[in-house]
Amino acid sequence: MSAILSARAWRPTLFLRLYSQKADKTLAASPTFDKILVANRGEIACRVMRTARRMGIRTVAVYSDADAEAVFVREADEAVRVGAAPSTQSYLNMDAILDAVRASGAQAVHPGYGFLSENAAFVKQLAAAGVAFIGPGEYALAAMGDKIQSKIIAREAGVSTIPGFDGVVRDAAHAVEIADEIGYPVMLKASAGGGGKGMRVAHSAAQVREGFQLASDEAASSFGDRRLLVEKFIEEPRHIEIQ
Repeated sequence: MSAILSARAWRPTLFLRLYSQKADKTLAASPTFDKILVANRGEIACRVMRTARRMGIRTVAVYSDADAEAVFVREADEAVRVGAAPSTQSYLNMDAILDAVRASGAQAVHPGYGFLSENAAFVKQLAAAGVAFIGPGEYALAAMGDKIQSKIIAREAGVSTIPGFDGVVRDAAHAVEIADEIGYPVMLKASAGGGGKGMRVAHSAAQVREGFQLASDEAASSFGDRRLLVEKFIEEPRHIEIQ
């Protein structure tokens, strides 16, 4: 029975398919890379590292000061400190991550999901350094990693999209204006990243104002990008994902 190490829908994965013990031995005999750096933390990083080990691939962890003694750091073959506890100074710090790649000699970066996993600029910098990104290419991320841009592309292609404002919401007052126009409830959603971060449902103007601040702060902390979009919240939807 097969299993795929997945990172939510189309988000970057290590593309590791584990069919059986025999298949694992075959994969381990000829791994794609000798060493990869996992640009994430926690259980996400652990899952990648464990599967990489089964394939005979060495792993490098990056960690903030707050995670110095974390399980995922011990799980890796090597570990490199990338900054202080705030994610903007560590897991979202592209320069620090790139320095860790160079210092460790990693041939590729697995981003997990969240943080830099959908950052086209990061992919471009890795390519310039001759390092592989385990996930979609720069164009795909630029087009689909940004929810505002992806909705515009979908609409221009004739694909039905959820009613909302296809642009950057300027501030809380602008968010209320949009919500009043499309009708409540609405979803305030971070344009960058994923994993459910930077999202708030609002059933009133007061909730929109509060949610705008909370969602934009969370988006900035998680993805280094405060931009939000506002769209109609679909209650009891049928959720279909394509990978």
